[in-house]
Amino acid sequence: MNRCLVVIPTFNEADNVPQLLPIILNLGDHFNVLVVDDGSPDGTAKLVKEMQKTEPRIHLIERAGKMGLGTAYVAGFKFALANGFEFIFEMDADFSHDPQELPRLLDKAQTYDLVIGSRYISGVNVVNWPLRRLMLSYGANVYTRIITGMPVRDATGGFKCFRRKVLESIDLDAIHSNGYAFQIEMNFKSWRNGFKLHEIPIVFTDRRNGVSKMSKQIVYEAVWMVWRLKIKSFFESR
Repeated sequence: MNRCLVVIPTFNEADNVPQLLPIILNLGDHFNVLVVDDGSPDGTAKLVKEMQKTEPRIHLIERAGKMGLGTAYVAGFKFALANGFEFIFEMDADFSHDPQELPRLLDKAQTYDLVIGSRYISGVNVVNWPLRRLMLSYGANVYTRIITGMPVRDATGGFKCFRRKVLESIDLDAIHSNGYAFQIEMNFKSWRNGFKLHEIPIVFTDRRNGVSKMSKQIVYEAVWMVWRLKIKSFFESR
């Protein structure tokens, strides 16, 4: 089995990381975890370092402060490529993504290049979200699909598996978006580069512990990102 790396950005996830990492590692020896911590004041990185003492499959990148979700994933992707991982996953630290679903993503990644855990491919599979946030998320995905033409129903989700060759085809140094916009941009670039995308249904459950990182800035960035991608792709295709 090819080596897998699950990249998990963290900020104040000390309540979740000690529970989450063992579940992932118990899925098989081919699973590794990389925590990218943005200077969490609650000691998240310290807990990861303690776990590293007995588990070599746990990796850690410490950053000085909050630098954004997108840059955290880019750092994780670069680590994965430099260290020979074939399958690279994204997931949240807060159990909104079920770690037991990782093998399903990996199974589909044997056939497809980018596999997306989708909240909207078979109805709406979201638990414990207020209606306003659900409508915002669903509407953002409809908006993205209409503007970009990308055949993805959950373009803003953050639970996915990339094959190595997909990330190698993208100029990671040119990715500067965060939040929803980062997910849209990575999906769009993968699709435009000719790779096969596939969505599998998942159930998304709102975080167990901690505070959501959602902000108005993240939403506004995504609104403009789809137009930037559309316009850029138009000129590239001429």
